[in-house]
Amino acid sequence: MFALSGDDLATRMLGCGDGPAAFNADATRRGCSVVSCDPIYGFDSRDIEGRIAATREQVLDQTRRHADEFVWGDTSGIHTVEELDAIRMAAMRTFLSDYPDGKAAGRYVDASLPALPFHDGSFDLALCSHLLFLYSTQLGEAFHQLALRDLGRVATEVRVFPLLELGGTRSPFVDSAARDLSALDYDVTIERVPYEFRRGGNEMMRIRRRAASKNCHIFSV
Repeated sequence: MFALSGDDLATRMLGCGDGPAAFNADATRRGCSVVSCDPIYGFDSRDIEGRIAATREQVLDQTRRHADEFVWGDTSGIHTVEELDAIRMAAMRTFLSDYPDGKAAGRYVDASLPALPFHDGSFDLALCSHLLFLYSTQLGEAFHQLALRDLGRVATEVRVFPLLELGGTRSPFVDSAARDLSALDYDVTIERVPYEFRRGGNEMMRIRRRAASKNCHIFSV
């Protein structure tokens, strides 16, 4: 979903709003440098595991009721709701097994947008999936503006996926966020990625600090 290359994986990475996901654990095992931040990391493993169990059936029910909003089959690699559940639960078990040691090592940080507790330029690459733009109605335009600015403050490059809000339509904040960031000396591009599970959700926003001699371009690839 982020079109990550080998070079990307060799950088200092921040995952923002990662939740109980396996990315940090898997990447750390590969020797990558990753810090994940999420307010859920203020809780211990037992509390998080309990929350996962309590919401599992609700997530499955919502997915079944909105199955037409997803791409099932070879394109996504997910063929049924039951297969999706198995993949999610395996990822969460990986997270839970890694969480105590990872939190002690500072890889899981209790923090949330729109204000992160990291120094300017702490990371080379910040990744934010299924948070910004997805919850446009719940979080609002001002939140998105502040959050993207702060991600740009702590990382040299930012990638956000997807650009859809809940319901499957493009977030109304994509264009306004790009205009706001371009006015603050960032290059902003909208790029297609080789992943699509939520129907139409195959684009990410890439935000990079602009070199003094460059102009900003906003385009789709």
